[in-house]
Parts: sequence; structure tokens; C-alpha cells
Amino acid sequence: MYEKVIELIEKNESWRKSCLNMIASENTASPAVRSAVASDFGHRYAEGLLGGRDAEGLQIFERFYQGTKFFDDIESIAMKLTEELFSAEHVNLVPISGAVANLVAYSALAKYGDSISGLSIMCGGHISHTHISAAGVMGLKDFPYPFDNKEMNIDVDGAKKIVREKRPKLMILGGSLFLFPHPVRELREIADEIDAYIMYDGAHVSGLIAGGQFQNPLKEGVDVFTSSTHKTFPGPQGGMVMCKSYLKEKVDNAAFPGMMSNHHLHHVAGYAIAAAEMKKFGKAYAGQIVKNAKALAQALNERGFDVLCEHKGFTESHQVVMDVSKIGHASVIAQDFENANMIVNKNLLPWDSLLRTKDPSGIRIGVQEITRFGMKEGEMEEIAEFMKKVAIDGSKTENIKNEVIELKKNHAEIGFSF
Repeated sequence: MYEKVIELIEKNESWRKSCLNMIASENTASPAVRSAVASDFGHRYAEGLLGGRDAEGLQIFERFYQGTKFFDDIESIAMKLTEELFSAEHVNLVPISGAVANLVAYSALAKYGDSISGLSIMCGGHISHTHISAAGVMGLKDFPYPFDNKEMNIDVDGAKKIVREKRPKLMILGGSLFLFPHPVRELREIADEIDAYIMYDGAHVSGLIAGGQFQNPLKEGVDVFTSSTHKTFPGPQGGMVMCKSYLKEKVDNAAFPGMMSNHHLHHVAGYAIAAAEMKKFGKAYAGQIVKNAKALAQALNERGFDVLCEHKGFTESHQVVMDVSKIGHASVIAQDFENANMIVNKNLLPWDSLLRTKDPSGIRIGVQEITRFGMKEGEMEEIAEFMKKVAIDGSKTENIKNEVIELKKNHAEIGFSF
């Protein structure tokens, strides 16, 4: 069985190197980050909380285990870089995923039976924002904001009305289907009026924020900013929570010992390198991501796809979303794209029912990974043409697959990294 596992790993590596990987929640870490993740830190524990700062402004830790003297410095550097990238007053790197980061925020800011508001799953909310996942684990009662389907964003007036009426303890912004900045400033006033916290789930856009290409929620008035570390932010898989300084103790205690004992030290080491990469290359990287997303959306639209929000320039993030219900089934089209080595995902749209989860109306595309491999606007034209040939023209996927492989061969090196 050992040989079979190794064989499957090698097959996946080979296949993925020949694919256009465009899942909006994925990225490829650099060799430097991978080296850190494979280091000895993957074997170690480091329980404990902060104990102040040293003369250089780095965090000091009070650990319950010995043997952490080198990791303490790494985690301190990672926290300092994060504070600088996101204008954060405090950072916690204990969560091991974005969903766990959300659990930490829920535990810190709410209690069993409290109400929370956020986007419905169909309108782009993450499952962890609802009772069917992490929020339900915490016993929180969720209700959705009204949504403007045309603008693909929260209906601010409707949201203000329902929030005043239901008075949630926690108001969630951010999501998984995330084309445009959310109305943080517009809802801050209401949050203050009803004495609610605002949490922003920036898992999808954290790399764009670090690169200065998307709204900075902490500057616009949120209390807590949660994120994963492996989407537009090209780190290893993991999570983090950033918050205002007055919530530092609540967040830290919710993370440890509340949700976690040990956190994944190798992830933190890899994340520290990714954060350093983003500090050096993030502005250029994030800028090209947005350019590519807009270019791909325009090219797809010109080729007959129903790309959402043409009147708004299609997108301000890494995502491109199209409604394919008039040309076929999203589940079939996504599989056809995969057969042609283009990896995207089918996705619910606001006008879908949850009953359509297995065959929704939408296709969601993310350009952050192909951007990291050096693709620019010209390649977006080629990709749009590949997609047209598969989904609209009905060309044989094997033929398009060969064209995709040739394109990917010319973009094999990871950029925007050390």
C-alpha cells in the first residue's frame, strides 16, 4: 500500500503541473514555503500565550513546553509581518484553518444562543457562517442579509433594517463568492447602534488586501478579521485572526486553550516566509491578479458566456463568476473543463435553491494561482477561448487538453516569491 500511495502522489503532482488550476480557494506555495512546512517544526508542540514584546517589538511567549526558543522567534516575526501587511493591532496564528479561525472569533465574541447575521450560502456566505457548520457548533442562530442580485453585494438599506430589527451580537461580512468590497463603513454605524461586533471573513481576499488591491476591513471599522492563509495569500493551508487591541485577550484565550492545544508550527514557519514574500512582492502580485480577473471576465463575456456584473467591470477580486444555465449544466461543464485540464468549480448563485447544490447555475473561477505562474492578460484570452471551445462549441476535450498542456508548459515557474 505504501507504493500505491507514493504512486498516487506522483500522479497528482504530474497532472496538476499540466493543468490550469483555477479553484478560487487554492494556490501553490513557493519552494521556500514548502521547505519550511516540511521542516522539523512539523513534529513539535508549542502551547502557550503571549508575554509582552522585546526591544525590537517582537512578541515574547510564555510556553508550557521546553524546546521552543527558535519557534518563538519565528512566530514573533510572522505576527509582526502580519501586523504590517494588514494594519492589524493584534494577530493570532493559532487556528489551523479559516473555519477554525471563525470558530475562534465566535467563541471570543458571542455565546450560545446569540444571533449572528451574514450572507446566505447562495449569496456567497461560507458554510461556517451558518448553522449547518461552525456557527451551528457554537449554537449561534444565523439570519441572512438581503442581497442585491444585480450588484452582487449586500443590500445596505435592507441589511440596516433587518439588523435593527433582529439585533445580532455579531455581524459577519466577507464570503466565498466575493467579487466586490463589502459595505463595512455603511454597516459600522448600525453595529455601534445595536452594540454588535463586526467580523470580516477575508479568507478569499487576504492576499489582495495585503497587496493593497482590496478594501482593508480593519481600517474601515471591523473588530475582527479572520482568514485562511492559502488562497490569494499564497501560504500553506492554515488560519489566522486579526483584531483590535481591546479584543486581544478574548481572541487569544478563545484560540488557546479554548479551541486548540498545540497549533501547527510548520504552518506558522511556512506562513512567515509567505508573509515576507507578500511584503516584498505582494503589491505587484495582487495588482496582476485583479488585472487578470478583469481580462478573463471580459474575454469570456465577449465569447458568449453570461459573466456576472458586466456593468461594474465584472469583478474587483480574483474571482470571475458566470451563469451557465442557458448553455448547459454547471456540473457537466465543470467536469468537461476538468477533462480538458482546466480546474474550476460549480457554484450556487443567489437565484439558486440550496437543493441545487449538486447542479447549480454558476461556475466560479479564480486566477490567483495561474497569475503566480506568470500568466497575464494575453493568456486570459487564450483560456477564455479554450473554455468557449469546450462549453459552447462542443469541441473534443482531449484536443483542448493538449492546447492547455502546451500553454502550461510555458508557465512552469512560480513567481512573486524568493
